[in-house]
Amino acid sequence: MTIAHTFSPVDISSIAFWASTAVEREKTFKVLREHDPISWHPPAAGGILPVEEGDGFWAVVRHQDIRYVSNHPELFCSGRGVQMENHPAQVLEATQSFLAMDPPRHTKLRRLVSAAFTPRRLATIEQQIRDQAARIIDELLDTGDCDFVHHVSMRLPMWTICEMVGVPEDKRYLVAEAADRLVSHADPDVRGDREPIQLMGESIFALAGTALEMVQARRAEPQDDLMTSLVHAEVDGERLTDDEITAFFCLLAVAGNDTTRNTITHGVKALQDFPEQRRWLAADFEGRIGPAIEEFVRWASPVVTFRRTATRDVELAGHQIAAGEKVVMFYPSGNRDESVFDNPDTLDLGRELNPHLAFGGGGPHYCMGNMLAKRQLRALFEELLFRVPNLSVGEPQYLVSSFVHAVKRLPCTL
Repeated sequence: MTIAHTFSPVDISSIAFWASTAVEREKTFKVLREHDPISWHPPAAGGILPVEEGDGFWAVVRHQDIRYVSNHPELFCSGRGVQMENHPAQVLEATQSFLAMDPPRHTKLRRLVSAAFTPRRLATIEQQIRDQAARIIDELLDTGDCDFVHHVSMRLPMWTICEMVGVPEDKRYLVAEAADRLVSHADPDVRGDREPIQLMGESIFALAGTALEMVQARRAEPQDDLMTSLVHAEVDGERLTDDEITAFFCLLAVAGNDTTRNTITHGVKALQDFPEQRRWLAADFEGRIGPAIEEFVRWASPVVTFRRTATRDVELAGHQIAAGEKVVMFYPSGNRDESVFDNPDTLDLGRELNPHLAFGGGGPHYCMGNMLAKRQLRALFEELLFRVPNLSVGEPQYLVSSFVHAVKRLPCTL
């Protein structure tokens, strides 16, 4: 039975809201945190499917409530989609893998792919990450003034994931571009004259085609990479299907590239806006980079929202939520919650208490690649701080998105 709720007068659903800056959006989130922390809103604009009568979503904007939703998958499931907008089931199946799964299948598949992030594999790739970060900065110094996103921040995460999975070098830029477009369908600059479903279809086709080519190649000739592990692994005596492998590849291409890239970009801009923090970090990089990385990811909040769906009638912070209703967690709001973070609008690289939500807020969907992301951030910031000390960046051009806090372009001078 559909329950009639009164929509909040605060707009967080429109394209116009998501086209504004994070600073402007935080003003709105602050109002909600203080006066209406669990609020009902109209369906998010930009969805591909038509809006159903009575549709809407609950916005969760406080840190403690986001934590609660994240850690209670029995009450708030992921299997009905994780984005604010409604998407066809085929799109969810083709792109979101175990991100949009619930136990027991989520548990089995996550256990399998977690083999890619063992300490042994991370140790093997860590020196490669350092070498690649150095090469990226070598090329930046040769290039001079340029777009920081294209020449620096997008390159290291793209290389790392492609190297782990085993993507051929001539396919890596294609994979990165397709992954970007997959989460950019709401941005008119990216979409152009195409319909959102067309843009998503093109991206899925490019990623799936690359994955299927690799699946066939690894069956014929195994390699020491993640794709080989996926092709030959078993879950409770069953092999993964080609569709399951392809969906995981699409998920990894987005999650492994976009979030780290945007933390790098926002972090560089923040160091310019807070020069005293840059000096503080450079004075003892080895001793201070650990907490600094945690603050960079809090500050960037590279993933903006994740959605869950109530599995049953449930009460959340005094509000009655009906089974089947959408619940959306707003991570940037939780990461600016004044009840948790002192001076949340200030970059504090030495912040001692930093239980940020940038890797998913805990629970079974906590980001399994978080340690890999931290290694990339450490390597690239070390290169930037000491080899490009006079780096200066201009004004970012932001992606219009309710899913990722992405920067399309960032001009830089050396």
